[in-house]
Amino acid sequence: MKLIHAADLHMDSAFGALPQNSARLRRAEQRGLLKRISELFNAEKADIMLLSGDLLDSERSYAETGEALCAFCADIAAPVFIAPGNHDYYCASSPYARLRFPQNVHIFKNTAIESVALPELNCTVWGAGFSSRSAPPLVTDFKAGGDGFNIMVMHGAAGDPFSDYNPISEADIAASGLDYLALGHVHSYSGIRTSGKTSWAYPGCPEGRGFDETGEKGVIAAQLDESGFTAQFVPLSLRKYEILKTDISGRDALSAVAAALPGETGMDIYRIILTGETESAPDTAALAAALSPRFFSLEIKDETRPAGDQWDGAGDDTLRGLFIKRLRARFEAASDEDERQTAIRALRLGLAALDNRDIL
Repeated sequence: MKLIHAADLHMDSAFGALPQNSARLRRAEQRGLLKRISELFNAEKADIMLLSGDLLDSERSYAETGEALCAFCADIAAPVFIAPGNHDYYCASSPYARLRFPQNVHIFKNTAIESVALPELNCTVWGAGFSSRSAPPLVTDFKAGGDGFNIMVMHGAAGDPFSDYNPISEADIAASGLDYLALGHVHSYSGIRTSGKTSWAYPGCPEGRGFDETGEKGVIAAQLDESGFTAQFVPLSLRKYEILKTDISGRDALSAVAAALPGETGMDIYRIILTGETESAPDTAALAAALSPRFFSLEIKDETRPAGDQWDGAGDDTLRGLFIKRLRARFEAASDEDERQTAIRALRLGLAALDNRDIL
């Protein structure tokens, strides 16, 4: 029996950090994920589709997104199981309630675990869905019964006992009697984990939406039979978010960054962080103008430090000395790296002004 397990598409995300046209394009590309998943399902000749929640970014969605989700399910000539999550929880106004899904789709509508028997596959699929933005522990004291294979599809937080989103302990997974627990909620691929005799995994989101979701994203293709459970991660993302730190000490910033970049970046969204010691602040605007054609979207952050002792002169009884002393106090009182970098940037700009140098 072959399975495709996907979760956390978060379709119709705002993409607020991108320009409006780019954000609109990214939402359309999210809908395009559905086609790539169905193509994988058909290529694998899979038997069951497991969708572990947060397919939508909220309980509301654009009409075309709901239509695309229904069409996707119709393209799957096999059972499709959906377990709504904390973002797309089941309620009267949600697309899961309003739209007419094909007969091959089963949506778990509340937090009571239910089962669907698939005798042709010698399998029972268990599941539950969020009906609000949070859910209590749902797997506690659960024990799958009966013969055949037992699979569960669910949104939840494994290993986080204090979560408001269906906290799941590894002890409960081990005692569940399940062959595979298909989870959603965590946006990075977990690898295939084992608790007791139960395999479980998060596929992560199949397409990144921000710099907290970097690298390759995709879904899980798995096989379950008498010999056991095997699975592989299948990358499906159209674009990647990447963070590249580049030390430009004693180097031309553009040359240093260009040398550090991989060959193909035109589809991707990059944050380049400049580090190291420099005599003057790098011209990030000019750098962005030179590099932007190589990316779908680019942002550059300057985290360089002045060469030598950046606080040299703080003890001088001069306007310059007083300025350096105050900026050092701000730097030392900073609560995070962003505040420290702001203090260093202010130091560089202020010293450039005092020295009648160009302010970059």
